[in-house]
Amino acid sequence: MSFRREAHVPKGGPDGGDGGHGGNVVLRADASVSSLIDYRFKHHFKAERGIHGKGSKMHGSRGSDLVLRVPVGTVVREYSEETKEPGEMIADLTHDGEEVIVADGGMGGRGNTHFVTSTRRAPAFAELGEPAQECWVELEMKLLADVALVGMPSAGKSSLIAKMSAARPKIADYPFTTLVPNLGVARSGDDSFVVADVPGLIEGAHAGRGLGHEFLRHIERTALIVHIVDLTGDWEGRDPLEDYEVIKRELALYAEELAERPRIVVANKADVAGTEEVAHALAERVRADSIAAAGGDEFAPSPIDPKLYQVSALTGAGVDSLKAAIATRVRELREEARDREAAEVRFEQVWQHRRDAKDAAFEVSVEEDGAYRVSGRNVERMVVQTDWENEEAILFLQHRLRRTGVDAALAAAGAKNGDEIRISGYAFEYDAADEDEDIYRELDI
Repeated sequence: MSFRREAHVPKGGPDGGDGGHGGNVVLRADASVSSLIDYRFKHHFKAERGIHGKGSKMHGSRGSDLVLRVPVGTVVREYSEETKEPGEMIADLTHDGEEVIVADGGMGGRGNTHFVTSTRRAPAFAELGEPAQECWVELEMKLLADVALVGMPSAGKSSLIAKMSAARPKIADYPFTTLVPNLGVARSGDDSFVVADVPGLIEGAHAGRGLGHEFLRHIERTALIVHIVDLTGDWEGRDPLEDYEVIKRELALYAEELAERPRIVVANKADVAGTEEVAHALAERVRADSIAAAGGDEFAPSPIDPKLYQVSALTGAGVDSLKAAIATRVRELREEARDREAAEVRFEQVWQHRRDAKDAAFEVSVEEDGAYRVSGRNVERMVVQTDWENEEAILFLQHRLRRTGVDAALAAAGAKNGDEIRISGYAFEYDAADEDEDIYRELDI
């Protein structure tokens, strides 16, 4: 709060400058970052604060944003420190350079020049700055691959990715050899795609049995699922048809959309003698599923490829034709995704609109007999930015609360004269006798 002081000008007008806004905390996807290890042991980050305003209409500079780099493929969610549970998703950072503000910098208080009106020519008050916003967020990194190889343990997924790409995963003749997903880049003609070898799934994986959740979450991002079935039933002598149904069921139970994800079914170990009959039965099952997924129309497009691809990851037989089919399907899905993204609003904008609407909303609740609580970020911001040592500032707050609709909401909730109204850390007495009167009188700070 400041007034111009100049020789021979006894009544200089208000010239208080604004305080600078605090810096935002921003998460930015960066292709050069490969993990979330930077946030494993350090959990608290703070942006720079704004600078105070001064007289002569000198505004304070805003604080610098704090930009935290995360890997491409990071999912950001709200997080409750009290319940230890994640909340609403804030953003899914899937492109290099994509960013989202997870904590807004506090707004700088406005100087007294902002409060001049035709009747208030010399406002002797200014706003205080808004306290910093604090929040917890949860970061989760998921693999970004075009294709996911899924199947039962020892179905030959690692052997197949080794044949299709330059990836060299651990391969052995016992189940659960693969404990972490492997990524490889495969090429067919002019097309290339990224393929992920996801560790073997077992029945009950959707409920977290084994390491089901750890593995299944990496499938969520892939555009195409390649379902590998071991025609031999492995050393356990499993039924290949039952294995096929188990994996289908686990994907659907984990996330319904995975059941509708484009899929190619591959029969591995076709070089083993005596597998012809089961391969024929599996091919019929796949074709029936493809027609069912197309709504019963045999000639309509289906997310499930009607052809069963028979390969041998050991000898390489059929691998090239499989790679060509995958590359073609991936190219089609990429084109569909580009068209879809062009028509969609950026998620960051959606989140910002949602956050603005949430900030503007407020609610009135009854805490006890004769006491009401008003909650809402914008309303609480008005209160904490008020200079309680200045009577003019308090009168201005009363006007803002009335204009925002707080008075009407309290009356609708049943507030009566003399009731206590609580906002943030302050309490007031409610007096609705005359709308022209100042109906809030401070009780306690």
